[in-house]
Amino acid sequence: MNTIIPVSIRIAFGGLLAGLALAGCAVGPDYKAPENSLGAFHNAKPLSGKADVNTPPLERWWLGFDDPVLTSIVERALRQNLDLAASIARVSQARAAAGGAAAQLAPTADLAGAAVAQRQSLRSPLGAIAGASPGFQRNTHDVTIGPAASWELDLFGGLRRNSGAAEGEAQAAEADHSGTHVSIAADAADAYLQIRGYQARLLIAQKHIETDEQLLALVNRRYAAGVAQGLEVAQADALLKAARATVPPLRIAIERQLNRLDVLMGVQPGTYASELQVVADIPRIPAVPADAQPLDVLRRRPDVIAAERRLAASNERIGAAISEYYPKLSLSGALGFDSVNGHQFSSSAFQAAGGLGLRWRLFDFGKVDADIKRAKGANAEALAVYRQSVLRAAEDVENAFMGLSQTQLNVTQLQDEVQSLEKARALSASAYRAGSITLTDVLDADRQLLGAKDLLETQRSDAARAAVGVYRALGGGWDPAIAIAHAEGKVSR
Repeated sequence: MNTIIPVSIRIAFGGLLAGLALAGCAVGPDYKAPENSLGAFHNAKPLSGKADVNTPPLERWWLGFDDPVLTSIVERALRQNLDLAASIARVSQARAAAGGAAAQLAPTADLAGAAVAQRQSLRSPLGAIAGASPGFQRNTHDVTIGPAASWELDLFGGLRRNSGAAEGEAQAAEADHSGTHVSIAADAADAYLQIRGYQARLLIAQKHIETDEQLLALVNRRYAAGVAQGLEVAQADALLKAARATVPPLRIAIERQLNRLDVLMGVQPGTYASELQVVADIPRIPAVPADAQPLDVLRRRPDVIAAERRLAASNERIGAAISEYYPKLSLSGALGFDSVNGHQFSSSAFQAAGGLGLRWRLFDFGKVDADIKRAKGANAEALAVYRQSVLRAAEDVENAFMGLSQTQLNVTQLQDEVQSLEKARALSASAYRAGSITLTDVLDADRQLLGAKDLLETQRSDAARAAVGVYRALGGGWDPAIAIAHAEGKVSR
């Protein structure tokens, strides 16, 4: 009768025989980073721009807007933001876990000591027998002291694989921190640009209120002179009230963005709001690096970097799981003194011990198989997440390029429209004073001009925000060189 030995049992017994020969080797698959074959960004063509002297460095892209207030806000947010503080704490935790996993590879040593004083009962089994012996002492003092050391021999690389997995997770946490850095800088700039856009729209609304007040006064004078009807007075008054109604929503929107900025800067809402009460123009849009290559973007994007590092960590965990098929060997030793009733440091009290330990999950291979399958499943999931992060990075860049190019085009068209409507409004006002057209024509010209100017300022703000979106999509806002130095411990956090 032939006995079929399970594959897992054969692997384990083979590993036991080859243990010393494989000393220093690590079982499991060696990690190889996946390759990417992204084509050029097709939406970069409408921008037709390349990095030049006017293109700010990606590490500090906000300098390209040439706005000292914006620069101050972004850099203050990067110093004070609480999400960044939390991400730094997560990096510290991950680094500590990696250090603990690496420490498992080294021997451990302990110093132990004990002093015990005891008075023996004469009615206990020991006291009843030994109590009648000559020289029996009921009171004893036992003192032991000495170091002990142990070391698990990492013959099949399980500890090294666990250490590598922890290191990968620590690097992923650092990439996540860089991603938070990118998001905070972009969010702060976005809030600031929205504030400037709302302020510009508020100025337009206030100017139109003044114009409509003058129009209402003109209609009232014409009505008093008998050359205008009461309907025209009501229409002019309604237009004025409609212009005034646009102010409260704009003030609410400004307040929300001011509060958002304060929270991004890690302070109570209202702390820095006064700094932005002075109205300023929407800053000009800097040149964007439209010649960015996909692989360069993937090397900069913190989310892609984090996904790749987690993929590497999951690969190491497969090896760690496979190493459980094999025996674990450990060395141990102890030196010390053990003495009863004094003379604890004499040569006669000295004692030493050494040993070789073996731990082998010989009848637990079903669970080992399950752990390996789980580790491989986690690796497959991490690979899918990584590939998805690459596609999303490409999607972000394409959308950002398209958004910027089309918004800039819309701004140019709206500027031409506003110029034409301003001429039409001036001509209609003159014609109404001359009595050649009705007030309705003036009101229509007014409404069209107000709407076009409001939309123009909205689009100008959106264009600046779209530029921020491009920098965010390209992974700008952090310095990879500094991040690498942090990872290697060359720069203090």
